[in-house]
Amino acid sequence: MTQEIITLLVVVAVLVIGLALLRRAGDRSKERSAKAMRDRVVGAPEPAAKPARERKRPPVKKPGKKPAKVEEPEDEEEEEEEEEEDEDEREKAEAEAAGEGDLEARAAFRQGLTKTRGGFVAKLGKIFGKKKIDEDVLPQLEEVLFTADIGPRAADRIFDSVKKGLTKDELTDAQKIWSKIRETSGKILDVGAPPVDWEHKKPFVLLVLGVNGVGKTTTIGKLAAHLAKQGKQVVLAAGDTFRAAATEQLEVWGDRAKATVVKGKAGGDPSSVIFDAVKRGVDEGADVVICDTAGRLHTKTDLMDELKKVRRVMDKAMPGSPHETWMVLDATTGQNAITQAKTFKEAMEITGIVITKLDGSAKGGVILGICDELKVPVRYIGVGEKLEDLRPFDARAFVDALYEDADEASAA
Repeated sequence: MTQEIITLLVVVAVLVIGLALLRRAGDRSKERSAKAMRDRVVGAPEPAAKPARERKRPPVKKPGKKPAKVEEPEDEEEEEEEEEEDEDEREKAEAEAAGEGDLEARAAFRQGLTKTRGGFVAKLGKIFGKKKIDEDVLPQLEEVLFTADIGPRAADRIFDSVKKGLTKDELTDAQKIWSKIRETSGKILDVGAPPVDWEHKKPFVLLVLGVNGVGKTTTIGKLAAHLAKQGKQVVLAAGDTFRAAATEQLEVWGDRAKATVVKGKAGGDPSSVIFDAVKRGVDEGADVVICDTAGRLHTKTDLMDELKKVRRVMDKAMPGSPHETWMVLDATTGQNAITQAKTFKEAMEITGIVITKLDGSAKGGVILGICDELKVPVRYIGVGEKLEDLRPFDARAFVDALYEDADEASAA
């Protein structure tokens, strides 16, 4: 009996202990749940948002401003690249609007005018390169200009612009004087001639004049090659029948330019050759006909009479031709080139000038004299022997290259 009572007590004790343990476990669970509830109510921090999510959150709006659009990192880089491209385009457009022109052409002008900058421009640089410009600056300026190869009219015009256009105080400022010289040079070169319109007539007929040795036939060949590269069909007239090898020289250039060369007998009638060339250009639908002419006959009168005859014959072959008449001049002859141009212009109309051998001369300033004396535009200049060295004339680029770094040139 006693043993049964002890067993019963042990069972009751085990049950009591088990219930106590279960109650304590339940209390702990309730405490954890209550703590979690309190944390949520108080606003416990949640896990950090992803960086991409944060970037997509719209910015706070400000009064009067639209919220900025936030892009993904890659989109931002693309947008920056587009902005840089747009900026480059704007700078390019502004440069063209400011007359910057073709940089390659400007470099060619600078190279071609190297010797000229070492001539009268360098002498001017010695005057204006002094630490202090004295009151004798005007007489010195006058002497340099009138002994240069720019011609007396152009020299007088530049000198007058400095003398009358600047105050006494400004005459002590080298930069002011250079600026006035550049400005006046640009005005001299601006003769108000429009660009050549090669599409104006078909064929467009060009007559080229010039004495022997100036590079007339070579200029015609290079010009033909340039036009052929533009897709134009060119016919060349070997009208210099009196100079030995002139026709053969033109044929070589004709092969390079894939141009048709019309020729006659050596010593034959130049007008007949040119008539045939213009007629062929008309019949074959050529774009341009370029006519070479004699550069020397027995007397100046014979030459001028022959050239007048050529013009009459061309008009019969195609009424209204030639549409342009250009004269080729050699820069190395200096003021003699001005005299040649005036002589030809007295006998017949000249609508354009080509200056050759500019790179081999210190007399490139003669272009100023030619434009001032004849009021005829310079169409092309030759700054070397290569095909690309025959370049369209750019008055602004010429002036910039002529007077570029004048102080440094004077120190050379």
